[in-house]
Amino acid sequence: MFPLNRNRRLRSTQSIRSLVQETSVTPKDFQAPLFVVEGENKKEEIASMPGYFRYSLDLLSKEVKEIWQLGIGSVLLFVKVEENLKDNAGKEAVNPDGLMQRAIKTVKNAVPEMLVMTDVALDPYSKYGHDGIVENGRIVNDASVEALAKMAVSHAQAGANFVAPSDMMDGRILIMRQALEQEGFENTGIMSYSAKYASAFYGPFRDALDSAPVDAKDIPKDKKTYQMDPANRSEAIREAQMDIEEGADIVMVKPGLCYLDIVRDLKNAVNAPISVYQVSGEYAMIKAAGEKGWLDENAVMLEQITAIKRAGADFMATYFAKDAAKLLQ
Repeated sequence: MFPLNRNRRLRSTQSIRSLVQETSVTPKDFQAPLFVVEGENKKEEIASMPGYFRYSLDLLSKEVKEIWQLGIGSVLLFVKVEENLKDNAGKEAVNPDGLMQRAIKTVKNAVPEMLVMTDVALDPYSKYGHDGIVENGRIVNDASVEALAKMAVSHAQAGANFVAPSDMMDGRILIMRQALEQEGFENTGIMSYSAKYASAFYGPFRDALDSAPVDAKDIPKDKKTYQMDPANRSEAIREAQMDIEEGADIVMVKPGLCYLDIVRDLKNAVNAPISVYQVSGEYAMIKAAGEKGWLDENAVMLEQITAIKRAGADFMATYFAKDAAKLLQ
């Protein structure tokens, strides 16, 4: 009761604020997403993601070493696939000499201790830009799951520590887990994009990989038949629980800031590590407002990643990983 209790006493100096701070963020809480392209000596800035780049394999090695030196222990790999290699079945996704497979080996050769997670989805390899196989104007589930399981095994064979299916097909975790077990990869983990919403925040990412759904007759124009409705909440718990039952080691919520209620719901409901993906649109908005001088970019960035951690994330994939790590040091 006031005046016996004065809450401002615990805010009066930086020393006391630090002492009683409930949530702290360190570089070990970050996972760095990395975009990879073919070629040599390529560092291509993504127009809609200022300050973020696609790397050829030779420069990827250098980037990974820098990330490791900043105290970041995990990367999440994505590849930009050349158009002539795209089809409707993801054949290139299981090429042992494919770009993803070579990227995994590059990271492991550069920093053997780095935890490597890989994107498992068909959209970078699809001529239609979808996360599954398209048949008769529909994204078919079971055939897509079989292709994704083969992709996961291929990544494990290349040296991935975890595979990260981002497709949202039904039952893919079980089939993927069984495929990994059958091939002797019982120690390869699965980080499932369990609550991946059909969000408008993904635009810059699709620019980065040229993976947006194509605008063509009889092809779905969006991903709403498999990604979650942003209006739904309890569905996320069901999705995460099913994935854990099927063998997922980590469950993810994507995007970040607009879905912190979902993060807290999962933290309360499931007994598994929870990751959050602070996505490209969230990054782009902060960068754009910062460039305009409308916001303090660094302050807003740190506030958002703290909010993600406070909501219950055990770690987060964020395009701010390097910048935040430098500030926190």
